[in-house]
Parts: sequence; structure tokens; C-alpha cells
Amino acid sequence: MKVDIGVFAHNEAAGIGGMVAGLLTQDMGAFDVRILVLANGCTDRTADLARAAGAEVADLPDGGKSRTWNRFVHDLSRADADILIFADADIALPEADALRRLVEGLQAQPGLHVMNSRPVKDIVARPDGLGWQDRLIAMAGGTLDDWRKAICGQLYAMPAARARAHWMPVGLPVEDGFLRAMVLTDTLTVPEDLSRIDGGDIWHIYESERSIPALIRHQVRIVIGSAINMALFETIRALPAPARAGALQQAAAQPGWLGDVIRARLPRWPDGYVPLHFLTKRSQNLLRDRARLLTPKGILLLCAGFGFDLIVYVMAQIRMARGTGAGHW
Repeated sequence: MKVDIGVFAHNEAAGIGGMVAGLLTQDMGAFDVRILVLANGCTDRTADLARAAGAEVADLPDGGKSRTWNRFVHDLSRADADILIFADADIALPEADALRRLVEGLQAQPGLHVMNSRPVKDIVARPDGLGWQDRLIAMAGGTLDDWRKAICGQLYAMPAARARAHWMPVGLPVEDGFLRAMVLTDTLTVPEDLSRIDGGDIWHIYESERSIPALIRHQVRIVIGSAINMALFETIRALPAPARAGALQQAAAQPGWLGDVIRARLPRWPDGYVPLHFLTKRSQNLLRDRARLLTPKGILLLCAGFGFDLIVYVMAQIRMARGTGAGHW
């Protein structure tokens, strides 16, 4: 069994040596493993330090996660690889056999297209000595609630043949959400099949945003990415079903394609660039919980949550209006 691990790294000089060292000590059993650091668009010493730590490196001049995903899957992974593992360079693996169990999870369920690792914030995994701001951020959600049926782009595995059925447009702000839709629906040609994605007992730690402004910037990216994905899905569905996969393959070779879609589909009345439900979803969920709402804490959460979402919503609209929505890392 051949397993290729693609480590997505953009200006990760500070931590890439430790990441590579951790990967090299992973217990991969009898699997034939290749570690490839995908240093994309780096302006620091990420590539040099990854090589010094013992990894093979692809030093790619152009940045962007969806572009790099296409390169890893279709050009840089071994043609005879059985499993591809996708890992961000800034995560930590607390368990020495995490990657082996990720692969074994795919082997145990032949119908799976994706096996996920559960993401855990560092301030949740290591809660000692947190200040009030860290505790507030930790309360905002320690993990991805639907991680078993979503795709957490920080760490997941796919059978190579199934990954190679997909291509992603260059410049996607939220590439894992786009990939999820393509995986579940064969590029929007069949109804969603949630049985194609699962997660075992594997988990990883990722670095949380440590300030409110950083958390806002992160959420703006998520909201923009989700809005762009919705526009993309409309564009893909407008094509004949047999032509959809081929159209995405062509789009992956055209860096301006995503921008053309955004200009053609957005803004729209009455939402603008970002649908209104991104502003109201959290508040609506709180309003359904009447018992919780009729408490001082519930009222505080409602007001604070709506205020946070309003700031994110307005900033997302502004960024999109300025033409800076696509192309996020």
C-alpha cells in the first residue's frame, strides 16, 4: 500500500521543521510512505528548512491551496499511490499512529471517499493558563461540530483514484467546502450521499486565533468562501451534467476563471455579495432555545453573537465589493 502525504505549507518557516520531524516519527506500519512538503508561494525559508528536516519538497512559485491541491493530486503524487493524505503544515499530531489509523479507516470502509481527522483547538486541548479572551474564543467552539460529515481541510485522507476524479478552481477561499460538495454529489450530478465521508477516532490540534480581530478576519474568509461556493454551484449546475467534471478540469488551468464567475453571479438583489442568512443563522438558532434565551447569559450571547456576525457580514460585503474576496489562502 503506497501512501503519499502532501503537507501544504505557505510561509511556515517557523514550524515546518517540527512538523516534518513529527511526520517522520509517525508509526505507519508496513505502508510505503512518501512525505512531500508543498511549499507554495513562500517568501521565507520554508522549503530549505523542510529539506533540512528530511522531507522531499516541491517548491512551487504560485501560492493558493486549491491550486496546490490540484498540483499534488494530479502532478506531484506518485502515479501508483493508493492513498493520499492532505495535511496543513501548522497542525500537531498528538498520537504517534494517527496517520496509520487514518489510512486503516479508509481500508475498513471501502465505500468511503474521505476519512477525516477531528480538529481540536490548541486552547481547548491545552486549557491551562488561558486569559479571558482565550476562554471566550475557546467557548466559540472547540471543534468542527459536523466533522464526521464535513471535510476538515487541515487533515484528511482520500483514495488516490477518487481524489483524481476532482479538480478545483484556482483561488477558492474555502476549498474543503467545495471539495465536500463535489465528493458527495459526483460534481453535482447525483443527490448527496453522506455515507461517502466519515471520521474515526483520529484527532489533531490546530492553532486557534488568539485575538478577536484575528477571529473576525478568519470568519470573514469563511463567509466569503461559502458565498463564492454557492455562486460556483449555480454555475456548475447550469452546465450539462456530463460536462461538469471536464469544465472544472479546464477551470483549474485558468487562474481568472473564478473571478469571471464572481463577476457574472454577484452581487445580486437583495443580498448583495453575501446571502443574508450568514448574518442571521446564529441568532435564529439562539432564538429557538427559549429557555436559554430567557437568561442573562442567553441575552448576552444573542447580543454579542449578532454584533460579531454583523461585523463579519459587513466586512465580507466590503471585501467582495473591492474585488478581494477570491484568492485567500
